[in-house]
Amino acid sequence: MESALIGSIISAMATVLGAAPIFFIKKLSEKWKDILIAFTAGIMVSASTFGLMPQAIKESGIVGLTLGILIGIVVLDLIEKNIPHIDVENDSRVSSFDSKSLLVIIALFIHNIPEGLSTGFSYASQNAGLGPMVAISIGAQNMPEGLILAVFLINSKVSKLRSFAIVFLTGLMEAVSAIIGYLTASSIQNLIGFGLAFAAGAMLFIAYKELIPESHGHGYERPSTYSFIFGMLIMVYISHWFG
Repeated sequence: MESALIGSIISAMATVLGAAPIFFIKKLSEKWKDILIAFTAGIMVSASTFGLMPQAIKESGIVGLTLGILIGIVVLDLIEKNIPHIDVENDSRVSSFDSKSLLVIIALFIHNIPEGLSTGFSYASQNAGLGPMVAISIGAQNMPEGLILAVFLINSKVSKLRSFAIVFLTGLMEAVSAIIGYLTASSIQNLIGFGLAFAAGAMLFIAYKELIPESHGHGYERPSTYSFIFGMLIMVYISHWFG
């Protein structure tokens, strides 16, 4: 329980770490934004393929894996369809901290729930190295997400300090979700494999639907592709390290 708590908090608070540059830089270039997002996508695809899915098969078999992945994808798809997506840096409609800004904040809160559950389910599995590996992958994804949210809020005329506080609260929601996922899976052992597959489906959906297309939309496809592959390799090494 202690390791799950520490890992979940570190992973969630990576969102806050990602937002920290707003105090030092005014704008992140599109090239580096694309490279970081592609790197994150590589990490998430690798973690799902080489970490979550093999363990899910061991825990619940191929049927449990299939159902979990499909449900994870459908849940994330429903979230994406029912909560508007706003291009943070290029949407000129955003001019004040109004109901639109509040909707985006709520979207991040909801979006962080399955990510937190993924971490919690992973720590509850019998594979001791899976929890830290997934926590690292989710944390890597949270860093650019935190920066993007912070930039959005600043563009909405929210102060830097208040923007940072809001990012912190979204990260806190993920930490709470992770603990709920861990406690639930620990109490219901048959849920672990399904939960891992659900997490894999959710992460693959995020990577393919959001991260990869976003990293290929500004003319930096080649460096983004290398960054994606490098992210995958880094996660393979981390997976090998944690056994």
